[in-house]
Amino acid sequence: MSLKRLWTGVYPAATTQFAEDMSVDLDATRKGFEALIADGVDGLIVLGTCGENNSLEAPEKLSVLEVAHGAGKGHVPVVSGVSEFTTARAVAFARKAEASGLAALMVLPAMVYVPTEDELFEHFRQVAEATSLPIMLYNNPPAYRVQITLSLLERLTSIPNIVAIKESSPDSRRFTDVINAFGDRYVLMAGLDDVSLEGLILGAKGWVSGLTSAFPKESVALMKALDAGDLAQARRIYRWFMPLLHLDAEHDLVQSIKLAEQMMGRGSERVRMPRMTLRGARRAQVMALVETAAKTRPSKVLSDAA
Repeated sequence: MSLKRLWTGVYPAATTQFAEDMSVDLDATRKGFEALIADGVDGLIVLGTCGENNSLEAPEKLSVLEVAHGAGKGHVPVVSGVSEFTTARAVAFARKAEASGLAALMVLPAMVYVPTEDELFEHFRQVAEATSLPIMLYNNPPAYRVQITLSLLERLTSIPNIVAIKESSPDSRRFTDVINAFGDRYVLMAGLDDVSLEGLILGAKGWVSGLTSAFPKESVALMKALDAGDLAQARRIYRWFMPLLHLDAEHDLVQSIKLAEQMMGRGSERVRMPRMTLRGARRAQVMALVETAAKTRPSKVLSDAA
């Protein structure tokens, strides 16, 4: 298999797997990556939100990167999240991530602190200048309480290796606004599962998806349908998928996605504190959604994948 092209197709926001003692289970994590690749995804995002980046110690992050690079090498591009509490730590991690042989970085705003536009510009600039890797910025205003505005993107055009945006704003108008303002200067990736089809139709080149970790074949089939111009098939898959895709927009998305993975035989629901596995009514609700989706999977998708 030849290496697939960066920033196109389906990129699952892959999870990090934990053992019963809550240590990182590198073997299970590697198997998860390999299973996604075998099911046809076009790239991997590791150590993002679903990868529980901020719940890992620095040596653990580097171990996950090593495993991810080994799984993806020669097959798909592997992109690492850069999610740190300070700019200095983000710069240091970006350098280590490049040394591990990955294809690209997904850079988040510094965690916890809500920056001004000048501060956010400096954060992104310093991380970008610390590496030669291509960078995708992660815009997620509901989660990180800051918007990567058009004026900020204008300032960032001078930094050549900032090349893509994971757009997770719930407002699908952002895709058109960014394209109108910058043309093809930035590659757009749909980043919020329950507005992903809208983003792809409006010009996103790929999809960074949480629920793909549980249902990869359906995600790949949706993208293939779009690429083939079969909008009816893409809509069919999307409408089937939507009850699950809404989970990606909730605060407990990581627990929900990992529970879905466990139910589909693709991993464990174990998460590190401060997250806790779902309980009570919420757990029952998510389980019901997954069970319904598994029973009603689009037959054409399954027959095509067989």
